[in-house]
Amino acid sequence: MAMTKSQSGPRPASGLPSGKALTQRLAGTRRLSLELSEPLSPEDMTVQPMDDASPTKWHLAHVTWFFEQFILKQHLAGYEPFDESFNYCFNSYYESQGQRQPRGRRGVLTRPSSERVLAYRAHVDAALAELGANGFSPEVARLVEIGINHEQQHQELLLTDILALFAANPLRPAYRARRPRPAAAAAEAVRWIDIPGGIRQAGHDGNGYAWDNEAPRHDTLIHPFRLADRLVTNGEWLEFMADEGYRTASLWLADGWSTVNREGWCAPLYWEERAGAWHGMSLEGLQPVERAAPVAHVSYYEADAFARWAGKRLPTEFEWEIAAQDLPVTHTAFATRAFKPLPGEPSARGLQQMYGDVWQWTQSAYLPYPGYRPPDGALGEYNGKFMVSQQVLRGSSCATPEGHSRPTYRNFFYPHQRWQFVGLRLASEIV
Repeated sequence: MAMTKSQSGPRPASGLPSGKALTQRLAGTRRLSLELSEPLSPEDMTVQPMDDASPTKWHLAHVTWFFEQFILKQHLAGYEPFDESFNYCFNSYYESQGQRQPRGRRGVLTRPSSERVLAYRAHVDAALAELGANGFSPEVARLVEIGINHEQQHQELLLTDILALFAANPLRPAYRARRPRPAAAAAEAVRWIDIPGGIRQAGHDGNGYAWDNEAPRHDTLIHPFRLADRLVTNGEWLEFMADEGYRTASLWLADGWSTVNREGWCAPLYWEERAGAWHGMSLEGLQPVERAAPVAHVSYYEADAFARWAGKRLPTEFEWEIAAQDLPVTHTAFATRAFKPLPGEPSARGLQQMYGDVWQWTQSAYLPYPGYRPPDGALGEYNGKFMVSQQVLRGSSCATPEGHSRPTYRNFFYPHQRWQFVGLRLASEIV
């Protein structure tokens, strides 16, 4: 997510919660961020392991800054900002809001302290409660909904960035203790689901919340295709590795092959070989690779190479959307606080694991839909300018909060990035 990376601006939508329901959702979202940060020490919350990952303290402050900057300063009479310097510290990339701390140097912000950031959150939460005491106006309600969805994106980032931090720690600490789970059965052979072609509608229909990059709804031509019923597993990735997949130039896009050789990739991110067996770093610490679980932390380049090795391809984003449009949205890994991709159900039939395990790479470049226009104002300034050199991902991951997924959601990353929970499912033509 990244913001999650659906770094996209809002769009008007109908059917959004209002009144008490919205107030409750806002309070619940704000509590969840604190819950997710509870296992961390002040030191954990300050360090930045790489440019792509931000410190937990920064995430907690940035989402708070969002409510202060775009709602409270504009709509709560007499509101007193907590600290005027926070606009510099915790702005992300809103050019219209002034200068800001460079992204790759957020980890040097040892001051303000984690304690002061939590005080900032309490100050803003009290002001939001005051503003909403008699209900939010329609304009403010829309901004609050944007803020909730924005904070949900950062909740996912908080978890993935802590994993990046702990994976860089030589002690390989666990964010949370491993919970006992029954041993998973071996993954069953892939079943292929045939999906008919035709001119189909894609994009958000305006009913409920959406980011602007999900619209406008439009016609798209779908050729008949097949989609794997489940995600690619760690066991299948081990077979790819054993077959010299990372050393076979013919499988790779030119940029991918250059990246593999420059970075020395030989396995997914966070994998390491110990005593002849592969282990993967997780939020439960370093654990043996679970063969039946979906592979995660692979780049677009790796996903594309694997698909070619398997004699298949990645789906387009519209194929994925059409296949998913009538399926239930589930987040078992997040709801149970597993925070890791889980094996599929061996007895399941039809498409499974579309949501809640890993974001799924598609072969689609991240581009505007026909007729797209960026929203006006600061909240819309940062979507259109990212529509270049990135790939679309669909679904959601084990770190995506419940209620933050839908068939039309467009995530996007650069093809070399893999620190998020990103994986793949295969597609093919119907011959």
